[in-house]
Amino acid sequence: MHHKDIVIIGGGPIGIACALECKKRNWDYVVVEKGALTNSLYNYPKNMTFFSTSEKLEIDEIPFISNNPKPNRDEALEYYRRVATSNQLHINLYETVKQISKSNDEFNVSTNKDNYQSKNVIICTGFYDIPKLLNVPGETLPKVTHYYKEAHPYAMQNVVVVGASNSAVDAALEIWRKGGNVTMVVRGETIGERVKYWVRPDILNRIEEGSIKAFFNSEILKIDPYTVTIQTPKAPITIPNDYVVALTGYLPNFEFLEQSGISLSNSNVKKPTYNPETMESNIKGLYLAGVICGGKETHKWFIENSRVHAKLIVSHIETKSS
Repeated sequence: MHHKDIVIIGGGPIGIACALECKKRNWDYVVVEKGALTNSLYNYPKNMTFFSTSEKLEIDEIPFISNNPKPNRDEALEYYRRVATSNQLHINLYETVKQISKSNDEFNVSTNKDNYQSKNVIICTGFYDIPKLLNVPGETLPKVTHYYKEAHPYAMQNVVVVGASNSAVDAALEIWRKGGNVTMVVRGETIGERVKYWVRPDILNRIEEGSIKAFFNSEILKIDPYTVTIQTPKAPITIPNDYVVALTGYLPNFEFLEQSGISLSNSNVKKPTYNPETMESNIKGLYLAGVICGGKETHKWFIENSRVHAKLIVSHIETKSS
């Protein structure tokens, strides 16, 4: 059993920001991350460009120098890696937290490799690990994926892209430009309003000219090995299909939060309970940071507006300790 001042769960940008604040105060801390450093960013599409400028992705005022007006995935990975390594942050990678329990004002954090004891725990695990499923027959076929990495495998193939968010639009455009025959299936009336402003006209023009087919107010009914059946406003249609890229969004691990004792709202949003001034949850000493604070509303919090969570948390812990 390792005794720590703070255990930070999640090694993304916000987890790194929390670690930096702990290091400044010479606290004994550890960051536990189940995957690679900044695992969610690592799993982003290879050619992804951020909506934010590099300045808004900086943490602890450490400069993020980009060659582009909007930094890309590889630049972000390099930036956060250098922040972590140059500051010699204590981060344990590929270590999965199995359980958080509390006894006598101290938390026991059990992982697949070790056990930690601490009076304060910060959860900043993001939301990229659990995809929103279509819940249709055939979704488990090998040709279906809920993650998109690059376009080359889909060249010269019939590809259905499900969704109308930034990730779905980027995938549709990239696959089409690499020679894929792309059909978009969109539940709403149009492409999402939050799609990057320099990309939205591009996808709308491709749809209007017929380069990319799109079915709006539609959804997939079933997926077969060589076809997909789509419920359109007029009638169900079946089209030839080689791959389905279902980019319908992702969810935080609500089960993990509830098992840790954190209360979730009764609404469909499932927002976890926390004090916005301190980021402390309904469990004393258990804090939340980053996008996980929004529940299902994963667009509410992102790197540039949740960087402050680290300072709020450590300031509150300092106040309790004084």
